[in-house]
Amino acid sequence: MTTPQILIVAILIATMALFLWGKFRHDVVALMSLMACVVAGLLPAEDAFAGFGHPAVITVACVLVLSQGLQNTGAVDWIARTVLPREAGMVTSLAALMGLGALLSGFMNNVGAMALLMPVAVQLSGRLGLTAGQVLMPLAFGTILGGMTTLIGTPPNLIVSGFRAEAGFGQFAMFDFAPVGVAVAVCGVAFVALLGWRLVPARKSSNDGDFATGAYLTEVRVPEDSKADGMTLRAFEREIDDSEAQIIGLVRNEVRITAPHGGRRIRGGDILVLEADVDALAEALSVFNIKLEEQGSSKEQEDTPKKPAKSDDDKDGKSKQDEDIVLRELAVLPGSSLVGRSAKDLRLRTRYGLNLLAVSREGHPPRARLRTMRLKSGDLLLMQGPAEVIIDFVNDTGCVPLGERELRLPEKRMAIIAAAIMLISVGLVTLGFLPAAAAFTLGVIATMLLRTVPLRGIYTAIDWPVIVLLAALIPVAGALQVTGAADVLAQFLVGTIAQGNAIAALAVVLIVTMFLSDVMNNAATAAVLCPIAIGIAATLGVNPDTFLMAVAIGASCAFLTPIGHQNNTLILGPGGFGFGDYWKLGLPLEIVVVAVSLPLLLVVWPL
Repeated sequence: MTTPQILIVAILIATMALFLWGKFRHDVVALMSLMACVVAGLLPAEDAFAGFGHPAVITVACVLVLSQGLQNTGAVDWIARTVLPREAGMVTSLAALMGLGALLSGFMNNVGAMALLMPVAVQLSGRLGLTAGQVLMPLAFGTILGGMTTLIGTPPNLIVSGFRAEAGFGQFAMFDFAPVGVAVAVCGVAFVALLGWRLVPARKSSNDGDFATGAYLTEVRVPEDSKADGMTLRAFEREIDDSEAQIIGLVRNEVRITAPHGGRRIRGGDILVLEADVDALAEALSVFNIKLEEQGSSKEQEDTPKKPAKSDDDKDGKSKQDEDIVLRELAVLPGSSLVGRSAKDLRLRTRYGLNLLAVSREGHPPRARLRTMRLKSGDLLLMQGPAEVIIDFVNDTGCVPLGERELRLPEKRMAIIAAAIMLISVGLVTLGFLPAAAAFTLGVIATMLLRTVPLRGIYTAIDWPVIVLLAALIPVAGALQVTGAADVLAQFLVGTIAQGNAIAALAVVLIVTMFLSDVMNNAATAAVLCPIAIGIAATLGVNPDTFLMAVAIGASCAFLTPIGHQNNTLILGPGGFGFGDYWKLGLPLEIVVVAVSLPLLLVVWPL
């Protein structure tokens, strides 16, 4: 290998290692990789940021905006109410929910489709007598499967199409992915609905229609006049035994005691750290006439909320916001601005007039106080405040409301407009009138003019870490081709592993892509594997489309871990799952995908 080839391979190995380590965000790692190529002389500095103008990157950004329009206007809510059966059995209900998720994911951002259908899934779990996780995991996998059916279904498809165009074969059309993708999605949905859902671990969750899944960590302050004053911790827990709440810590004089002895006596002013679901919290509070610490604390002056100004329309002297104080459960999405920040950092009371009452997190309870706890993706937050303010908070920070979808006010007229914009954009691409990037950019312009997404929400609708990731890795993948390293790696895979057999090489590409997608970002996987796939096809003298489609299928099949896809991360907390729970259904599903897609690739895209 030449020096440039060695350098680019070393950079890619380091990049993948950083992805696997997980210490840095994917977009940061991608930028580090890009700059390493520039410093090493593998990329001209003037071409380093050409990826930001790549058609795939532009299309992904535009599709995210159009998807937001479908969410905001309630178009998907109407579809869900119309399509999903109300009284069907287990198999029919699961198949319908997964099928709807897959269908939506073919034309909108699959994380958005997942977020929209999560409350529906939890309500369905209660009706079917399942835990929330037993419906959420099938839904997550269904939305992932649906992404492989169209050009715009998932970023990897757009990346694959872009590399095909750069190789001189032109871009894939809107539904070129459908013959294989639809068949794989249908078989995957059928497998999960008929058999696979039984493999999902039944983790503890609430089945009563609320989205109170798993246990919340919260703090309660014991007032001086409470009957808990002077009671031992053991006696306190006996009083609330029916609620299944438990004391996991005590804060006295700002000193936290973890796992305090049951014989320790409670004093007025103590803060008890409780682990309980929402109903258990309510019961414990009513038994002892105590309040949540974050609900009533005013210690920190900067956190004291300013009272809303009184309105002239409020005849009784109270503001409308004061009258409409509600509790809402919110899930922290991957990429949310809340990740890595605490309630104190966010100044929730001063800035929003909201209280963070409790946090539910998979794994061991954090040691930090509630107001200083740094939030993670997948956390569930119990928030208190005016309903309208919580809506703004959700829109600003990238959370999703759980339980009944009361935060969305569907407008039939706007829903029709948003759906029409999406359909026209897809039609322009399908009929060949415009390239995808141009067609969906026109769609975004129409969205801005017709206000299906508020102008201030246009840029927040775009998942910027994904955009930066794609824009940074596309030039890196180009350097892999220009240096000839892609051909060297292709020859190694063909000669050493596949032994010169084209079908064996195709299987290797598919399985390697699936594995990498489970442990690193699927868009990054597609960007790295596309040049190698083209190189393998050139080495064997066969159809490159077959191998590019294998990359597209493999990159859309991240079912083994919660980090392989954002939808998997999103259900981690609500489903009560651990890291090792995904492969139990994910591995059989990936076997089904390989068994279905491999022969179909050979038929639809013959070598």
